[in-house]
Amino acid sequence: MYRDTSSCNTYNYGDALYWDARYIQEGGSFDWYQRYSALRPFVRKYVRPSSRVLMVGCGNAVMSEDMVKDGYEDIMNIDISSVAIEMMRRKYEYIPQLKYMQMDVRDMSFFPDESFDSIIDKGTLDSLMCGTDAPISATQMLGEVSRLLKPGGIYMLITYGDPSVRMPHLIRPVYNWKTLLYIIPRPGFEKDEGCSSARKSYLEPVPTTENGLLPPSFVLEDPDSHFIYVCRKTDETELIFTPLPIEN
Repeated sequence: MYRDTSSCNTYNYGDALYWDARYIQEGGSFDWYQRYSALRPFVRKYVRPSSRVLMVGCGNAVMSEDMVKDGYEDIMNIDISSVAIEMMRRKYEYIPQLKYMQMDVRDMSFFPDESFDSIIDKGTLDSLMCGTDAPISATQMLGEVSRLLKPGGIYMLITYGDPSVRMPHLIRPVYNWKTLLYIIPRPGFEKDEGCSSARKSYLEPVPTTENGLLPPSFVLEDPDSHFIYVCRKTDETELIFTPLPIEN
């Protein structure tokens, strides 16, 4: 149930051996989906530079480096691949704001409860959804994410999964998350000039139904859009999700 195979192939993206082999073969750096320059407005809106940030499934992406250049002070990066972690640890050993640890997101018991102000996930939940026992893996990961977030903390999920396949995992009451949805086109997408759109800006949350789904009338400008779910951990008495003031 709720296993999303829309962008999966024969690879087991939840397997450390797959990623170790891939990083050994490819080297270099690679950012899934979007670079920090495109995500910056959302990160700056919801994550304070002084926050303690956890980057799950960091791989060999440069997003954390770009965030440090943008003033972020404390980013813990984890990945299931020991090859990727050792590579990145050596690369950034002289940047104290960046720390790296090999870890499976389904078991982050090394960290105490409420250890982080913000957790950023760019494609890691998607990887688990392509692996074996996908629904169980997703539940394990998101349970750990919720446990590690401080009250008021933000889980920012960047994914190819639309609300029909991601919201069933995010709306579990045990997480106490209030969620906003943003949709941005893939890099390089050019809007058809003859196509009119009622959307004013990609920086505005997308209206959703009571269950967090897109209205039936909603049309994606880019069929391969990326979805950003901003999940704020609340307490039971909190009813309204108010974003942080926008920072320049």
